Amino acid sequence: MVTIFLQSILIGYSGAVMPGSLLTYTLDQSLKSGMKAGFMVSLGHIFLELLLVILIFLGFGQYLNTILAQILIGLCGGIILVFMGSQMIRDSWSGKVTIALSTTAPAKNRSIMLGGALISAANPYFIIWWVVVGLGLIMNAFNTFGFGGVLLFYLGHILADFSWYLLVSWMVSKTRAFLSAKVYRLIIGGLGLCLIGFGIGFFTNALPLIFQR
Repeated sequence: MVTIFLQSILIGYSGAVMPGSLLTYTLDQSLKSGMKAGFMVSLGHIFLELLLVILIFLGFGQYLNTILAQILIGLCGGIILVFMGSQMIRDSWSGKVTIALSTTAPAKNRSIMLGGALISAANPYFIIWWVVVGLGLIMNAFNTFGFGGVLLFYLGHILADFSWYLLVSWMVSKTRAFLSAKVYRLIIGGLGLCLIGFGIGFFTNALPLIFQR
């Protein structure tokens, strides 16, 4: 169970730290609302994720323990994780992953939580990730520990979201600055390596099942 929990945290961080609309939104709102912005953005984000976990489990739960499902999800999830990890390492190495803070504080958004949910939902990669990679992680957790494993996976995943966005909000509200470019690139590169490792794990779990058929 510890392995599932740690895996979900690391994979959660790999998605949270990447520059994108949600991180930019958090940075902007933190300039005006302080650390509260990170908490509210995370809350909107994880409520949407909870809905997706429930829908995925209800829709695919009966197929999670079939050999064919494990093969397909293992291969597809492995490909996506290796691809995402490779992209993160490439972007880190080339210096493409940068975050610039706005020079002027934005107007205060009274619905930060709703904004976090809507921005997440508007990202097509968010849905694709959950349908393919998220489904594979849920399948592994459920087949190993049942509903308790799925709950543990979700808790680990949202812990990554909460801790990262709260850290971002705290840093921005207190120092008016974000991480240095070098440190940020090292974090991205390290998490990219983790994703490649998890992707290889997906493959190694799926390949024996192929030869059994």
